[in-house]
Amino acid sequence: MRIIRKPLSRRTVLRGAGTAMALPLLEAMLPNSAMADTAQRPKRLQVFYTPNGMTMDAYRPATTGRDYALPPTLAPLAPHRDSMVVVSGLGHPQAAAMGDRPAGHGRSCPAFLTGAHAKQTEGPDIRCGVSMDQVFAAHLGDATQIPSLELGIDQASLLGSCDINYSCAYTNGISWLTPTVPLPVTANPRDVFERLFGDGEALDAKSRTAQARRQTSILDFVREDAARLSGALGVEDRHKLDEYLEASRAIERRIQRAEAGPAVVQTGLQQPAGIPATFADHVRLMIDLQVLAMQADLTRVGTFMIGREISNRTYPEIGVPDSHHMLSHHGKNPDKMAKLAQINRYHMGFFAYALQRMKDTRDGAGSLLDSTLVIRGSAFGDSNDHDFMDLPVIVAGGLVKGGRHVEVAKGTSMSNLMLAGLNLLGVQTDRFGDSTGPLRELTDA
Repeated sequence: MRIIRKPLSRRTVLRGAGTAMALPLLEAMLPNSAMADTAQRPKRLQVFYTPNGMTMDAYRPATTGRDYALPPTLAPLAPHRDSMVVVSGLGHPQAAAMGDRPAGHGRSCPAFLTGAHAKQTEGPDIRCGVSMDQVFAAHLGDATQIPSLELGIDQASLLGSCDINYSCAYTNGISWLTPTVPLPVTANPRDVFERLFGDGEALDAKSRTAQARRQTSILDFVREDAARLSGALGVEDRHKLDEYLEASRAIERRIQRAEAGPAVVQTGLQQPAGIPATFADHVRLMIDLQVLAMQADLTRVGTFMIGREISNRTYPEIGVPDSHHMLSHHGKNPDKMAKLAQINRYHMGFFAYALQRMKDTRDGAGSLLDSTLVIRGSAFGDSNDHDFMDLPVIVAGGLVKGGRHVEVAKGTSMSNLMLAGLNLLGVQTDRFGDSTGPLRELTDA
């Protein structure tokens, strides 16, 4: 006889001493019919953005189809080849000057997820369009506690000069809630953790330092409630809950270590407490927080900028002490192009890390990656020419048929890909940005 159980509420949380901690999506929260049906799992969107374009010769596969060889920049993605589609030829017509003064970064970055032409202004009267991630977030409504999570690496206080004639708002982020409201990225891991699991009160630097010295954990407050809930769960759910709590505590420890360490000086300013000393540790920690937020179903929409557009970060850890932005304007100098390609490959390794983290995180009978649409891209292809009509785009996850390199007709707007992506996510719309129709190459195999 089939047993019909009453699902555990999706809003169930662990409580203790004024603390509330969200739970991961457990089988006990789903009706019996949805337990093993991947199609009924929540769909998610993740966007991974890298700045300053690419050395395209080291990035673009030489052939299309299923038998293409991974070029050097894409080599870190070898374990995920079957889960991704490399899409060549997409562009953003709306990033063209259209009579405005030259400023490629200031127009291309805001166009990346909106398919809209940014208004040329250095003042508060900014205007662009609603980004794809926010269209999906609006479609989900109040299904999750946090509509979307915008993460990045560069702090606003550490930013250099912005593009000529364009406000910094155009290059600081890629998400737009409305045509006049860009969403800022959060770069401090402690701020993200408190948003996910804290009581909503922001801490100043002094309070953060005191908290780090105490080494307190949110798990200390919810331990009894967690034990009580675990006893009422099935074997698989107990294992999943244990994994989730262990991951949460591991992230807390990493944040606490960063807060307890000395402030790291970059570009003449001190990084706030909570930011790890190395770029690699910072990136991985932010990716882990994004995955944890999805695992807990606190949000199903996330964007991550590994660097702001026009980033001048240097990478001595990989033998590139030169400014990233300066290298992107290489003037066809082979040495500079090779260094830019090193940075591109380095960044691609972190994208591979993000895919692996989603693949390793269970979601029902599958993984988070199985139910997530992942888009990786840049606002430029050839950075030296500010080429916004041949973008380096990769789409990954279980919502697409992977293992392919496809090349679309020159002049095809990336808005067509985003429209197809929204349709795959369950958003029934026939227009987005300057789209002319959904990109069939994304779903056809």
